[in-house]
Amino acid sequence: MSEETKKVYDAEDIQKILGLGKTKTYEFLENVFKSQEPFRIIKIGRQYKIFKESFDAWITNK
Repeated sequence: MSEETKKVYDAEDIQKILGLGKTKTYEFLENVFKSQEPFRIIKIGRQYKIFKESFDAWITNK
């Protein structure tokens, strides 16, 4: 699936986009998951799925 057609990011995508280490990425995603701010996340087991539209709007300040 191409980047344009993806509906969700995973933790590895967020790690690359933000330039964070693995530990910091998971700490950040857990905090966002708990508050659902500043973007939306679901958690399936131990995997985070970040809604692409929500994350992209946050990262570009829309």
